[in-house]
Amino acid sequence: MTRDGRVGEVFRAFLRLGVSSFGGPVAHLGYFRDDLVVRRRWMDDRAYADLVALCQFLPGPASSQVGFAMGLQRAGILGALAAFLAFTLPSAMLLVLFAGGAALVGGPIGDGVLSGLKIIAVAIVAHAVWGMARTLTPDARRAGIAVVGLALALLLPAAPGQLGALAVGIVGGLLLLRGVPEAEGPRLPSFGVPRAVAIACLAAYAALLIALPLAATTTGAGTAQLVDAFYRAGALVFGGGHVVLPLLQAGVVETGWVSSGDFLTGYGAAQAVPGPLFTFAAYLGSISNVGPGGVAGAALALAAIFAPGFLVLVGVLPCWDAVRERLRVRAAMRGANAAVVGILAAALYTPVFTTAVTGPGPFLLAAVGFVLLTAFRAPAWAVVIVGAAGGVILAFL
Repeated sequence: MTRDGRVGEVFRAFLRLGVSSFGGPVAHLGYFRDDLVVRRRWMDDRAYADLVALCQFLPGPASSQVGFAMGLQRAGILGALAAFLAFTLPSAMLLVLFAGGAALVGGPIGDGVLSGLKIIAVAIVAHAVWGMARTLTPDARRAGIAVVGLALALLLPAAPGQLGALAVGIVGGLLLLRGVPEAEGPRLPSFGVPRAVAIACLAAYAALLIALPLAATTTGAGTAQLVDAFYRAGALVFGGGHVVLPLLQAGVVETGWVSSGDFLTGYGAAQAVPGPLFTFAAYLGSISNVGPGGVAGAALALAAIFAPGFLVLVGVLPCWDAVRERLRVRAAMRGANAAVVGILAAALYTPVFTTAVTGPGPFLLAAVGFVLLTAFRAPAWAVVIVGAAGGVILAFL
C-alpha cells in the first residue's frame, strides 16, 4: 500500500478514537498506544515514548500533537490533517451544537454514562502505564528515574511538574544510562519533513505571534482579535489540556467577549465529550460577541488554537530525525522515556483516579476494564462500551 493510500486508514482510526477517547489528554495517550501502537503497530513503544516526550516539551496540545505526528509518519501531510480532523471534529461539533442550545442527555442514564466513561479512563491509563513501564523501565536505574518523575509531577503544578520531570529524566539518562545497552528494536520511523518546510513552519509560528496582535490592534477588526486571542492561547501553553483554561479565560472572559457563566457552562460540556479539551475553543468562538460567531467563529477559534502547536511540531521534527540517533541523545531519551512513565503514573492518580473512583463500585468497574484490556486483550472501544453500561448500572444502584 502506498503512503498516500493510507490516508483513509488514518482517518478511520482517528475518527474511532475521536468518538471514544474520554478522560483528557493523558487518557488519550493511553487510547493511542492501545490502538495505534499495540494493535495496529504503526510504531513501537520506544518511538511512541520519544514522540510523547518531545510533544511534552513543545507548546500546544500534547495529545493532539502526538496524533498529528503519527498521522504524518503514517501517510504524510494528508495523513496528519486526516488525524487532526477525525480526532477533533466530533467533540468540536458536539460543543457547537451545545452552544446553539442542543441539550445533552441528562438524568440518571446520561449522568451514569458520563460517570462510567470517566471510570473506564482509569483502566485505559493504567493499562498504558503498565505496558510502557515494562518496556521503558526494565532496570533499577530507569525505574528510579520514573519514581523521581512521578514525585515531581505529583508535587509541582501541572506544566512545571511535567517539564521538571522530563528535565530530570534527560539529566539522569546522560549521567546513568550512557553505558547501559539498549534492547534491540525497530529503527525509529522518520517523519519525512524537508528542512525548508520545517524552517518555514517555525518562521510562520513566530511571525503570526507578532503579526496577529499588531493586526488586531491596528485594524480593530473583531475577527482579527478573535484569531489573535486563540492563537496566543495555543502558542503559550505547554502540555495542553486544562493548562490552557487560564489563558482562554483571560482572552474571552476578562475582555467581556463571553460571560463567566457561559464560560463555566461550556467547560462543563467540554468535560463531557470525547476528544481534546482544546475543542472548548469551538464553543467559545461560536458564542463570542467578537468575531463572526456561530459556525464560522467556531472554525476560526479552533484553527487558531491548534495552529501554533502543529507549526512548531513540524518545525522541530527534522532536527529530531537528525539528532535522536546519536548515543548521548539516545541515552537522554531513555531517561526522558522513563520520566514519561512517571508523568503518566502521576496523572493516573490525579486527576484520573481521584476524580473518577469515588467508592467500591467505581473501583470495581475500573478493575474490570483493566482486566479486559490486559488479560482478555479487548480493544479500547469495547471497554468504553462496558464502562458506559457499567456507569448506568451504578447510577441505579
